[in-house]
Amino acid sequence: MIVAVTGASGFIGSALLDKLLARGDTVRVLTRQTIGQWPQGIAVHVADLTDPAALPALAAFCDGADVLFHCAGDYRDESRMAALHVIGTHRLLQAARGRVGHWVQLSSVGAYGPHRDGIVTEDSPLAPVGPYETTKTESDRLVLAEVAAGRMAATLLRPSTVFGPTMSNQSIFQLIGAIDRGRFFFIGPPGASANYISVAGVVEALLLCASRSMAHNRTYNLSDWCSMETWVGAICAALGRPALTLRMPAAPLRMAAGLLQGLPGFPLTRSRVDALTNRSRYANNRIETELGYRHPITLEQGAREMVKAWKARSR
Repeated sequence: MIVAVTGASGFIGSALLDKLLARGDTVRVLTRQTIGQWPQGIAVHVADLTDPAALPALAAFCDGADVLFHCAGDYRDESRMAALHVIGTHRLLQAARGRVGHWVQLSSVGAYGPHRDGIVTEDSPLAPVGPYETTKTESDRLVLAEVAAGRMAATLLRPSTVFGPTMSNQSIFQLIGAIDRGRFFFIGPPGASANYISVAGVVEALLLCASRSMAHNRTYNLSDWCSMETWVGAICAALGRPALTLRMPAAPLRMAAGLLQGLPGFPLTRSRVDALTNRSRYANNRIETELGYRHPITLEQGAREMVKAWKARSR
């Protein structure tokens, strides 16, 4: 199979790349820079999605690909988000017309906007907040417009927070550190949500989206939900520490976070309090029923991998 991948140097894209190479696919990657090392046998196409002159190079990248995985994204630099996620996707879609068999789009549950409780499904209304979520959702709309016009088949995959040992986001490593130092406590009543998914799970889901005809022109959420107590308990077990039970009320902590966040040494922010008290869930039913998806690793295995990576970073 000929597979084209954007964002192949990123956290999720690189994990996908490893899997594609391991199973013997013919792989192309799109990169802005000629420098850097890629595994042997990969066809490297140099082009910048934000460059108006890139269309011929993008056409060559797309030409004859059985599947294109669009994993490119930038969650750090707000000034680049619209150019990359919206204009860049539009440009790549133009290049892909008549040249790509199936487009698989890596999206995000951020498309549904913030939810404090309840179950979020693929049919929930789109209400993105923030430049990353808004521009990624507009990218999804562009892909779906191509599908509606009959110009290609496509699948959207919307994972919740993705974790893995090579992730650049520090939130889980900070959580592990707080637990290890005895500084973590639960906030509010039991049953808050831990909406995470392993990078191995995302790669497995992307491959299913590419290979199952049922996935054509469908959108799938992906999450390995558990309670915050279960997730913290798995980290404690991986650290070899007893389970934590200390719990504090949410209202005064949220007020304190609003007044004191930003002070040196103060650990709480409103967003962190919100994350530790959130009770929403992202439904996995559709991808499990239609594509036969199953989590390739358990949350306990994922916690052990993350603790191992945290210890390596802490040396």
